[in-house]
Amino acid sequence: MVCLGNICRSPLAEGIMREKINQHRLPWLVDSAGTGSWHVGNQPDLRSQAVARQHGLDISRQRARQFRPADFQDFDLILAMDHSNYQNIQLLAQTPAQREKVHLILELAGASQDDIPDPYWDDNGFEKVYTLLDGACEKLVACMQVKTP
Repeated sequence: MVCLGNICRSPLAEGIMREKINQHRLPWLVDSAGTGSWHVGNQPDLRSQAVARQHGLDISRQRARQFRPADFQDFDLILAMDHSNYQNIQLLAQTPAQREKVHLILELAGASQDDIPDPYWDDNGFEKVYTLLDGACEKLVACMQVKTP
């Protein structure tokens, strides 16, 4: 799960997906990162933590980190929150196989829009982001369970 600073959208996506993985008892690993380095080591934005708490999730132990080239080896899927982050990740890819791992989370989930909006500048946007991510993660889990033997 990758967004710009790894403090708003991607920590929520990580927390939501981690809960769904636990609920479905899936042997998956999920993590999040940012394409920028501004917030490395910081907790998720307090507004992300608050909306997560309202939905029964605790993301307070997460710490922001920057996306690194090794992530292409460590993960089968790299899910970008928007086109800008998608393009930044693609620039780091060195092989076609690495580029094929990168997807927009909403596009892969079959949603009608492509980008998860960045709520950083909109205090009222966090609930919408949570709802979009929850739906996308649910669809991804259902889709991947069908594909997994």
